[in-house]
Amino acid sequence: MKEIWNAVILLSMIFCHVVDDFYLQGILAKMKQKNWWKENYPDQIYRQDYMVALMFHAFSWAFMTHLPLVACMFLANRYPNVYLFFLEFLANLLIHMAVDDEKANKHRINLVQDQTVHLLQVTVTFLLYMYTIF
Repeated sequence: MKEIWNAVILLSMIFCHVVDDFYLQGILAKMKQKNWWKENYPDQIYRQDYMVALMFHAFSWAFMTHLPLVACMFLANRYPNVYLFFLEFLANLLIHMAVDDEKANKHRINLVQDQTVHLLQVTVTFLLYMYTIF
């Protein structure tokens, strides 16, 4: 029975990844690109504003992909160390932000590489929680 729940949690995390990375970005998909700012707000004062959009998208993604884990933890009445939780959450946020910057702005990776890293993030996060919490 535990294997079924683990599969449901992992698939839910992947589903949340797809929803956030493809459906929920909205204007952030454009605003996280340097070129969008150059075309729409060419003044020097806005040259780093794309970083805010990258950060907020990465936060949204990290939050969404953690929702199945957090729900499961509360239902099972088991909780991680709060400092480790935030450290792992922050690591996911920063990695997602860096990977999206590599794709959207530096053009060093493609969508396949971008999604491979994000799915690895989801999988590693799942494994960390499953083998340290449950």
